[in-house]
Amino acid sequence: MSQPRTARVYNQNHAPRPYTPGGQRVSIYVSWSYPAEAGRNTAELDNRFSTMTEVRRVNWPTYEDPRWSDPRCFQQGIAGALELFFWGWAPFQQFVEESTGHPVPVYQRIDQAGFRTVLDERVLADTDILFVFGLDHMATGQDAEPGEVEALREFLSREGTCLVLGPHHDVGASDDLAVRDAEYHHHGDALVPRQQRFACYVRGLMAGLGVPVENRYGLRPAVQENKKIAPLSINRDLDTKGWLEGVSTFNFHMHLPHYAVTTDAPDVVHVLGRQPIDPSRPPHPFTEAGNTEFNMFLWMPPDGQRAGDVLLADSTIFSSLFGGDESLRTFWKNIVAAR
Repeated sequence: MSQPRTARVYNQNHAPRPYTPGGQRVSIYVSWSYPAEAGRNTAELDNRFSTMTEVRRVNWPTYEDPRWSDPRCFQQGIAGALELFFWGWAPFQQFVEESTGHPVPVYQRIDQAGFRTVLDERVLADTDILFVFGLDHMATGQDAEPGEVEALREFLSREGTCLVLGPHHDVGASDDLAVRDAEYHHHGDALVPRQQRFACYVRGLMAGLGVPVENRYGLRPAVQENKKIAPLSINRDLDTKGWLEGVSTFNFHMHLPHYAVTTDAPDVVHVLGRQPIDPSRPPHPFTEAGNTEFNMFLWMPPDGQRAGDVLLADSTIFSSLFGGDESLRTFWKNIVAAR
């Protein structure tokens, strides 16, 4: 495995954090190549993030404050839209630091300056809970290396560790353009192209670690009368560790992945939370197959070979860009407080 240059940790002066009882050390790893994402050809409609100009146009007038709209202050291309992610994660980082006493570094697989960070002992020895946000477009070719899978397997052999995998949606996987069009009209987000396939990197990790789950589709969640996301359907009998104790809802996002379990083996993956689908939206192949909910939050408890927990939850749940309330903060606290 090639040795990366020193990792640049976004907005953090990060030094090794000593373990302290009750003070879980949390790290975030974003699986994208920032230059590859920011450098996508904007003349191509599919498999890229929006430009900041597109975000402003679609969400007008939300981002017309000068700090967002002035090109002298904030980039208006794809890079500008990528920077919004860091704004969105900052409240979660602050919440975790206040809860644990430890700052939360954010690593990027390849950052703005081209520095590359692989998941190895330099990251994992300093971490108890690792979030891996699968926000890399498959077109950019971010493949998990065998050494990274082995490092995560070693990480999960430690008692009290937790790996939170967040592969994002997979929209337009079909070659049939009519199917892609149906998916687009179902979620209704003008910023999402007819094909937007994410999480090559996290899929590689899941294959290597034996996590029998696939991220599929981009489904529109149901909402309540106040436009808040509808409550989860929670299997509390399976939630023996209390991940969803005191939790009723996450936050609203227009297109969320279904985490399909790909094994029939019992007790390997517990589907703890399912999200109702908005019945008022145009049909989607998933709903036409009779589904009214999709898998939103999954847990793989420790087994005979793995001491740590594995969770699956979309990265949008940890971003303030999509709102949040006390229920969501309770969920965050449950994760960082678990032992």
